Amino acid sequence: MKIGFIGLGNVGGKLAGSLLRNGMDLVVHDLDEGRVAAFTAHGAAAGGDPAQMMRACDAVITCLPSPEASAAALAAMLPEVGPGKIWMEMSTTDAEEVKRLGQQVIAAGGASVDCPVSGGCHRADTGNISIFAGCDRATFERVLPLLTVMGRRVLHTGALGSASVLKVLTNYLATANLVACAEALTVAKGAGMDLATAFEAIRISSGNSFVHETESQVILNGSRDISFTMDLVAKDIGLFQRTAEGAGVPLELNPLLIGILEDGIARYGPREFSPNIIRRLEEATGLDVTAPGFPAEMTDDEPEAPGGEVHPRT
Repeated sequence: MKIGFIGLGNVGGKLAGSLLRNGMDLVVHDLDEGRVAAFTAHGAAAGGDPAQMMRACDAVITCLPSPEASAAALAAMLPEVGPGKIWMEMSTTDAEEVKRLGQQVIAAGGASVDCPVSGGCHRADTGNISIFAGCDRATFERVLPLLTVMGRRVLHTGALGSASVLKVLTNYLATANLVACAEALTVAKGAGMDLATAFEAIRISSGNSFVHETESQVILNGSRDISFTMDLVAKDIGLFQRTAEGAGVPLELNPLLIGILEDGIARYGPREFSPNIIRRLEEATGLDVTAPGFPAEMTDDEPEAPGGEVHPRT
């Protein structure tokens, strides 16, 4: 199977790297020619443009920063879609939009999958990230061999669009955890606690979370680098808000998070690393919430291994 990959950014570049590292026949495209050159130097082919990629490939993956970017890429590919072609959307996007676009692919005779990832760029880099996949079961069986190269744990979530709903839900929870960790660590500093001790207390307690074990470390290092930026967090929780409104669910916490991220973007810019949302508290208190001994960036110490399907409880 020949695979096209469009979007070689912080997440897409790592997912495409897993495909290339594992010997897949890979064609790549990105607006940044330097990223494309880095892949072709290691055996990938340059795709030219999205239409050429869909014409040449069995499956084309998009991993792009906005729904608008994905829509533009698919519009270019659509004339080349036909029986046997697959479009796989790995961006974090709006469920209704991915269903709308996916139905265009299906109407042209192809197949569509929304398959966003979750677990951090450091796990995307090693092929150990988790992947949600929304599509019919027959299509899922076709793409599972690709998904298990890029991810360790693959969950078939149901129909097209279902994976995108779950993705924005999990990103909402991660954002809530990030803001809560920032507040907890700042209070620990203000109360005179040793921050390394505070980190361990949270880690071994009921207050622990995936976000604490990862993002709290780069907060305390001071780098705040998780290769994910405030504008992307704001996009994700905005999508979650739209999903909630569409479902008729009145949220209380997420609108507060949206306001906090909007303020962070206004202060520090949209491309500031998202864990630096703690700077709002550091500036308000005059505290420096850093400590020695923590890493500047997260790395995945779990050895790369073949992935597999995760089955919900029955």
